[in-house]
Amino acid sequence: MKKSIITVMALCALVATAEEKKPAAKPATTAPAAKPATPVPAPKPEVKDTDVVASAGEITVTKSEFEGIVKSLPEQYQQMAMGEGKRAFAENLLRMKLLAAQGAKNGLENDPDVKRQMALTRENLLAQAEFKRIDAATKVSDAEIQSYYDANKNQYEQVHARHILIAFKGSPAAQEGKKELTEAEAKAKAEELRAKIVSGAAKFEDVAKAESDDSGSKENGGDLGAFNRGQMVKEFEEAAFAAKPGEITPVVKTEFGYHIIKVEGHDLTGFAGVKPRIEKDLHQKKVQQQMEAINKSTAVNFNDAYFGPAANAAAAPAPNAAQPPVTETKKQ
Repeated sequence: MKKSIITVMALCALVATAEEKKPAAKPATTAPAAKPATPVPAPKPEVKDTDVVASAGEITVTKSEFEGIVKSLPEQYQQMAMGEGKRAFAENLLRMKLLAAQGAKNGLENDPDVKRQMALTRENLLAQAEFKRIDAATKVSDAEIQSYYDANKNQYEQVHARHILIAFKGSPAAQEGKKELTEAEAKAKAEELRAKIVSGAAKFEDVAKAESDDSGSKENGGDLGAFNRGQMVKEFEEAAFAAKPGEITPVVKTEFGYHIIKVEGHDLTGFAGVKPRIEKDLHQKKVQQQMEAINKSTAVNFNDAYFGPAANAAAAPAPNAAQPPVTETKKQ
């Protein structure tokens, strides 16, 4: 979100002042000086929210106003504005207010461009505040989270598997310097290796180390670790999730080549492990639904002579309605 002139000008002053006022390195001394007695600091007077903390002529800034403006800064700058850059920020704020006062004296509030920008800023602030209100008021119950988890457990299922890949000519996994195989040759080789493993004539891990074209897993005996749905290409995923622990699937073809897959086990991520993510997703979905309801509550019309026909409107990506308004995998 673009910040107001207050924020932009103040940030510039903060950064520049902080750099300029870095303490210089103290020269080394030949002998340590005797430590003076530590004076007892006088207690700081209490500053109330209504107290004026900075002024320039008739312009005043109270404590509550100053701290409210600081809160409008991005979080990474707030600490500086309330710490070492506090006075610099206040100085810059007064400069802005003096400049604004002078502009008002010169009647710039009636300038068409200024009026348009002021109206846009007001609308944007109201829109931001309304979005925050909707976001804060939107709640997701534990029952809703549990219900979603129960209905979508397959999304949280994991498979631990190994595989042996036999690549064919043109495959992204084809090994440089290794004899290229046609698709038919690669399939025949994969079938032959699978038959040896299933008959017990060879161990899966040994064959993977010797023959697999997946350089990332072959040294580990073809071990891919555990993966969720959506992390592997479709054909590989379907075969792996359908197989039982200990089972070796039929040879599976993907764009990478022919795979022999051995499933080591199935697991399910528990409710506690995914609850925060489900809550966040459901919360965003609810907020988006409310934003869409607001958008649909009033008919929207566009002048086609100005904007052109909306022929491609359906194909255009929809904006993320759950975002506040602003002014201006593994694949094997």
